[in-house]
Amino acid sequence: MIRKLLLASVALSMSSAAFAQDTAVLRIGLDGGENESDQLRRSECIAEPMKAATGASEVQFFPSPDYNGVIQGLLGGTIDIAIMGASSYASIYLSDPEAVEPVLTTQQADGSTGYHSIMVARADSGITDLASTEGKKLGFADPDSTSGYLVPNVSLPNDIGAPIDEFYVETGFGGGHENLVLGVLDGNWDVGTTFGSGQGEWSEGYTSGNLRIMVDKGMLDMDDLVEVWQSPIIPNGPLMVSNKLSDEMKEKVTAFFTALPETDFECFDAFTAGGYTNFVPAGQEMYQTIIDARKSVIGG
Repeated sequence: MIRKLLLASVALSMSSAAFAQDTAVLRIGLDGGENESDQLRRSECIAEPMKAATGASEVQFFPSPDYNGVIQGLLGGTIDIAIMGASSYASIYLSDPEAVEPVLTTQQADGSTGYHSIMVARADSGITDLASTEGKKLGFADPDSTSGYLVPNVSLPNDIGAPIDEFYVETGFGGGHENLVLGVLDGNWDVGTTFGSGQGEWSEGYTSGNLRIMVDKGMLDMDDLVEVWQSPIIPNGPLMVSNKLSDEMKEKVTAFFTALPETDFECFDAFTAGGYTNFVPAGQEMYQTIIDARKSVIGG
Protein backbone atom coordinates (compact mmCIF):
# COMPACT_ATOMS: atom_id res chain seq x y z
CA MET A 1 0.00 0.00 0.00
CA ILE A 2 2.79 2.39 0.93
CA ARG A 3 4.56 1.61 -2.37
CA LYS A 4 1.35 2.34 -4.30
CA LEU A 5 0.93 5.64 -2.48
CA LEU A 6 4.53 6.61 -3.25
CA LEU A 7 4.10 5.74 -6.92
CA ALA A 8 0.88 7.72 -7.03
CA SER A 9 2.61 10.66 -5.39
CA VAL A 10 5.47 10.54 -7.90
CA ALA A 11 3.02 10.29 -10.80
CA LEU A 12 1.05 13.27 -9.48
CA SER A 13 4.27 15.24 -9.05
CA MET A 14 5.34 14.47 -12.61
CA SER A 15 1.90 15.35 -13.91
CA SER A 16 1.97 18.66 -12.01
CA ALA A 17 5.43 19.44 -13.39
CA ALA A 18 4.26 18.73 -16.92
CA PHE A 19 1.15 20.86 -16.37
CA ALA A 20 3.26 23.71 -14.99
CA GLN A 21 5.53 23.52 -18.03
CA ASP A 22 2.66 23.38 -20.48
CA THR A 23 0.94 26.35 -18.86
CA ALA A 24 4.11 28.44 -18.47
CA VAL A 25 3.94 32.16 -19.13
CA LEU A 26 6.33 33.06 -21.95
CA ARG A 27 7.81 36.53 -21.61
CA ILE A 28 9.14 38.33 -24.70
CA GLY A 29 11.46 41.30 -24.34
CA LEU A 30 11.28 44.24 -26.75
CA ASP A 31 14.33 46.52 -26.89
CA GLY A 32 14.24 50.31 -27.09
CA GLY A 33 15.27 50.72 -30.72
CA GLU A 34 11.75 51.89 -31.62
CA ASN A 35 8.96 53.55 -29.67
CA GLU A 36 7.07 51.22 -27.34
CA SER A 37 3.60 51.43 -28.87
CA ASP A 38 4.86 50.53 -32.35
CA GLN A 39 6.90 47.61 -31.04
CA LEU A 40 3.88 46.24 -29.18
CA ARG A 41 1.63 46.70 -32.19
CA ARG A 42 4.05 44.82 -34.45
CA SER A 43 4.52 41.98 -31.98
CA GLU A 44 1.04 41.24 -30.65
CA CYS A 45 0.14 38.97 -33.57
CA ILE A 46 2.39 36.21 -32.27
CA ALA A 47 0.76 35.89 -28.83
CA GLU A 48 -2.21 33.62 -29.57
CA PRO A 49 -0.54 31.33 -32.13
CA MET A 50 2.48 30.93 -29.83
CA LYS A 51 0.21 29.92 -26.97
CA ALA A 52 -1.42 27.31 -29.19
CA ALA A 53 1.92 26.00 -30.48
CA THR A 54 3.70 25.78 -27.12
CA GLY A 55 0.94 25.12 -24.60
CA ALA A 56 1.81 28.31 -22.72
CA SER A 57 -0.96 29.81 -20.64
CA GLU A 58 -0.01 33.34 -21.65
CA VAL A 59 2.45 35.27 -23.80
CA GLN A 60 3.49 38.59 -22.31
CA PHE A 61 5.51 41.42 -23.84
CA PHE A 62 8.00 43.50 -21.89
CA PRO A 63 9.09 46.68 -23.71
CA SER A 64 12.26 48.33 -22.42
CA PRO A 65 13.32 51.95 -22.97
CA ASP A 66 16.80 50.69 -23.89
CA TYR A 67 18.65 47.55 -24.93
CA ASN A 68 20.12 46.95 -21.48
CA GLY A 69 16.72 46.37 -19.90
CA VAL A 70 16.14 43.34 -22.11
CA ILE A 71 19.74 42.16 -21.67
CA GLN A 72 19.36 42.18 -17.89
CA GLY A 73 15.97 40.47 -18.15
CA LEU A 74 17.49 37.62 -20.17
CA LEU A 75 20.41 37.34 -17.75
CA GLY A 76 18.13 37.37 -14.72
CA GLY A 77 15.52 34.99 -16.10
CA THR A 78 12.66 37.50 -16.10
CA ILE A 79 12.54 37.44 -19.93
CA ASP A 80 12.43 34.21 -21.92
CA ILE A 81 12.66 35.29 -25.58
CA ALA A 82 14.03 38.27 -27.49
CA ILE A 83 15.34 39.14 -30.92
CA MET A 84 18.17 41.66 -30.66
CA GLY A 85 21.39 42.75 -32.30
CA ALA A 86 24.58 40.71 -32.18
CA SER A 87 26.24 43.07 -29.68
CA SER A 88 23.39 42.58 -27.21
CA TYR A 89 23.85 38.82 -27.51
CA ALA A 90 27.60 39.30 -27.05
CA SER A 91 26.95 41.27 -23.85
CA ILE A 92 24.83 38.42 -22.50
CA TYR A 93 27.35 35.77 -23.56
CA LEU A 94 30.27 37.60 -21.94
CA SER A 95 28.30 37.91 -18.68
CA ASP A 96 26.95 34.35 -18.70
CA PRO A 97 27.64 32.01 -21.66
CA GLU A 98 24.87 29.69 -20.46
CA ALA A 99 22.10 32.30 -20.07
CA VAL A 100 20.57 32.11 -23.54
CA GLU A 101 20.79 30.14 -26.75
CA PRO A 102 20.77 31.95 -30.12
CA VAL A 103 18.50 29.69 -32.16
CA LEU A 104 17.47 31.61 -35.29
CA THR A 105 18.26 34.72 -37.30
CA THR A 106 16.57 36.55 -40.16
CA GLN A 107 17.39 36.08 -43.83
CA GLN A 108 17.06 38.53 -46.73
CA ALA A 109 15.61 37.72 -50.15
CA ASP A 110 19.06 37.13 -51.64
CA GLY A 111 19.87 34.56 -48.97
CA SER A 112 22.17 36.83 -46.98
CA THR A 113 21.96 37.13 -43.20
CA GLY A 114 23.68 40.45 -42.65
CA TYR A 115 23.23 44.22 -42.65
CA HIS A 116 25.28 47.41 -42.25
CA SER A 117 25.87 50.26 -39.88
CA ILE A 118 25.00 53.41 -41.80
CA MET A 119 26.07 56.94 -40.90
CA VAL A 120 23.66 59.64 -42.00
CA ALA A 121 23.59 63.43 -42.04
CA ARG A 122 21.02 66.03 -43.02
CA ALA A 123 20.96 66.53 -46.76
CA ASP A 124 21.27 70.32 -46.31
CA SER A 125 24.17 70.10 -43.84
CA GLY A 126 26.96 70.32 -46.39
CA ILE A 127 28.28 66.97 -45.19
CA THR A 128 28.76 64.76 -48.22
CA ASP A 129 31.31 62.13 -47.23
CA LEU A 130 33.20 60.74 -44.25
CA ALA A 131 36.02 63.29 -44.53
CA SER A 132 33.56 66.15 -44.17
CA THR A 133 32.33 64.79 -40.81
CA GLU A 134 35.58 65.83 -39.11
CA GLY A 135 35.00 68.19 -36.20
CA LYS A 136 31.26 67.44 -36.14
CA LYS A 137 28.96 66.04 -33.44
CA LEU A 138 28.49 62.26 -33.81
CA GLY A 139 25.50 60.52 -32.27
CA PHE A 140 25.36 56.79 -31.55
CA ALA A 141 22.08 54.92 -31.14
CA ASP A 142 22.61 52.96 -27.91
CA PRO A 143 25.68 51.63 -26.05
CA ASP A 144 24.45 48.05 -26.56
CA SER A 145 23.64 48.48 -30.25
CA THR A 146 25.78 46.55 -32.72
CA SER A 147 25.33 48.89 -35.68
CA GLY A 148 24.66 52.00 -33.65
CA TYR A 149 27.79 51.81 -31.48
CA LEU A 150 29.99 48.69 -31.45
CA VAL A 151 30.76 48.30 -35.15
CA PRO A 152 31.37 52.04 -35.73
CA ASN A 153 33.83 51.99 -32.83
CA VAL A 154 35.66 49.07 -34.44
CA SER A 155 35.56 50.18 -38.08
CA LEU A 156 35.46 53.98 -38.09
CA PRO A 157 38.97 54.66 -36.72
CA ASN A 158 40.50 52.78 -39.67
CA ASP A 159 38.38 54.72 -42.17
CA ILE A 160 38.91 58.18 -40.65
CA GLY A 161 42.56 57.54 -39.77
CA ALA A 162 42.17 58.75 -36.20
CA PRO A 163 40.56 57.88 -32.86
CA ILE A 164 36.86 58.76 -32.81
CA ASP A 165 37.21 61.12 -29.83
CA GLU A 166 39.91 63.09 -31.68
CA PHE A 167 38.16 63.24 -35.05
CA TYR A 168 34.77 64.37 -33.69
CA VAL A 169 34.20 67.35 -31.43
CA GLU A 170 31.50 65.53 -29.47
CA THR A 171 29.91 62.08 -29.24
CA GLY A 172 26.90 60.80 -27.35
CA PHE A 173 23.82 58.61 -27.49
CA GLY A 174 20.51 59.36 -29.16
CA GLY A 175 18.32 56.96 -27.17
CA GLY A 176 17.69 54.24 -29.73
CA HIS A 177 17.84 54.19 -33.53
CA GLU A 178 14.58 55.98 -34.18
CA ASN A 179 15.36 58.83 -31.78
CA LEU A 180 18.91 59.06 -33.10
CA VAL A 181 17.74 59.70 -36.67
CA LEU A 182 15.18 62.22 -35.42
CA GLY A 183 18.00 63.88 -33.49
CA VAL A 184 20.04 64.23 -36.69
CA LEU A 185 17.04 65.73 -38.47
CA ASP A 186 16.49 68.14 -35.56
CA GLY A 187 20.13 69.22 -35.57
CA ASN A 188 21.03 67.70 -32.20
CA TRP A 189 23.69 65.65 -34.00
CA ASP A 190 25.52 66.48 -37.21
CA VAL A 191 25.82 62.79 -38.08
CA GLY A 192 24.49 59.61 -36.55
CA THR A 193 24.85 55.84 -36.86
CA THR A 194 21.85 53.63 -37.54
CA PHE A 195 21.31 50.47 -39.61
CA GLY A 196 19.96 49.13 -42.87
CA SER A 197 20.32 46.22 -45.26
CA GLY A 198 22.25 48.26 -47.81
CA GLN A 199 20.12 46.54 -50.46
CA GLY A 200 17.38 48.06 -52.56
CA GLU A 201 16.58 51.72 -53.03
CA TRP A 202 17.96 54.50 -50.82
CA SER A 203 14.74 56.43 -51.45
CA GLU A 204 12.84 53.66 -49.65
CA GLY A 205 15.31 53.34 -46.77
CA TYR A 206 16.72 50.16 -48.33
CA THR A 207 14.86 46.84 -48.02
CA SER A 208 15.06 46.55 -44.23
CA GLY A 209 16.43 48.25 -41.15
CA ASN A 210 15.63 51.30 -39.08
CA LEU A 211 15.58 53.72 -42.03
CA ARG A 212 13.04 51.52 -43.83
CA ILE A 213 10.91 51.21 -40.70
CA MET A 214 10.81 54.98 -40.32
CA VAL A 215 9.97 55.51 -44.00
CA ASP A 216 7.16 52.94 -43.81
CA LYS A 217 5.71 54.70 -40.75
CA GLY A 218 5.78 58.06 -42.51
CA MET A 219 8.36 59.45 -40.07
CA LEU A 220 11.15 59.95 -42.59
CA ASP A 221 11.66 61.26 -46.11
CA MET A 222 14.98 59.89 -47.34
CA ASP A 223 15.50 63.05 -49.41
CA ASP A 224 16.19 64.75 -46.07
CA LEU A 225 19.24 62.56 -45.39
CA VAL A 226 22.50 61.60 -47.05
CA GLU A 227 24.57 58.51 -46.35
CA VAL A 228 28.20 59.29 -45.59
CA TRP A 229 29.52 55.90 -44.43
CA GLN A 230 28.59 52.24 -44.52
CA SER A 231 30.27 49.55 -42.43
CA PRO A 232 31.36 46.08 -43.47
CA ILE A 233 28.58 43.51 -43.21
CA ILE A 234 27.28 42.63 -39.74
CA PRO A 235 25.52 39.34 -38.93
CA ASN A 236 21.78 39.78 -38.39
CA GLY A 237 20.91 39.60 -34.71
CA PRO A 238 19.72 36.35 -33.14
CA LEU A 239 16.39 35.25 -31.79
CA MET A 240 17.45 34.18 -28.29
CA VAL A 241 15.72 31.72 -26.00
CA SER A 242 16.50 31.56 -22.28
CA ASN A 243 18.15 28.38 -21.07
CA LYS A 244 15.98 28.64 -17.96
CA LEU A 245 13.16 27.25 -20.10
CA SER A 246 12.90 23.47 -20.31
CA ASP A 247 14.42 21.76 -23.34
CA GLU A 248 10.92 20.82 -24.47
CA MET A 249 9.68 24.39 -24.28
CA LYS A 250 12.77 25.72 -26.07
CA GLU A 251 12.14 23.24 -28.87
CA LYS A 252 8.50 24.31 -29.12
CA VAL A 253 9.40 28.01 -29.20
CA THR A 254 12.08 27.44 -31.84
CA ALA A 255 9.73 25.32 -33.95
CA PHE A 256 7.03 28.02 -33.73
CA PHE A 257 9.32 30.78 -34.99
CA THR A 258 10.91 28.56 -37.63
CA ALA A 259 7.47 27.87 -39.10
CA LEU A 260 6.12 31.42 -38.71
CA PRO A 261 7.21 32.77 -42.14
CA GLU A 262 5.20 29.98 -43.75
CA THR A 263 2.23 29.80 -41.39
CA ASP A 264 1.70 33.58 -41.15
CA PHE A 265 4.09 35.65 -43.23
CA GLU A 266 2.28 38.90 -42.41
CA CYS A 267 2.89 38.30 -38.70
CA PHE A 268 6.52 37.30 -39.31
CA ASP A 269 7.00 40.45 -41.38
CA ALA A 270 5.53 42.62 -38.65
CA PHE A 271 7.45 40.98 -35.79
CA THR A 272 10.79 41.30 -37.61
CA ALA A 273 9.99 44.85 -38.79
CA GLY A 274 9.90 43.94 -42.48
CA GLY A 275 12.32 43.22 -45.29
CA TYR A 276 13.10 39.59 -44.46
CA THR A 277 11.91 36.36 -46.04
CA ASN A 278 12.69 33.68 -43.51
CA PHE A 279 14.16 32.53 -40.22
CA VAL A 280 17.27 30.33 -40.50
CA PRO A 281 19.26 28.48 -37.82
CA ALA A 282 21.84 30.43 -35.83
CA GLY A 283 24.38 29.55 -33.17
CA GLN A 284 27.06 31.02 -30.94
CA GLU A 285 29.80 30.54 -33.54
CA MET A 286 27.99 32.89 -35.94
CA TYR A 287 28.59 35.74 -33.47
CA GLN A 288 32.13 35.00 -32.26
CA THR A 289 33.65 37.97 -34.12
CA ILE A 290 31.10 40.30 -32.51
CA ILE A 291 31.77 38.75 -29.09
CA ASP A 292 35.50 39.36 -29.58
CA ALA A 293 34.87 42.93 -30.78
CA ARG A 294 32.61 43.72 -27.85
CA LYS A 295 35.16 42.34 -25.38
CA SER A 296 37.84 44.51 -26.99
CA VAL A 297 35.86 47.75 -27.27
CA ILE A 298 33.48 47.66 -24.31
CA GLY A 299 34.83 44.90 -22.12
CA GLY A 300 31.54 43.09 -21.56
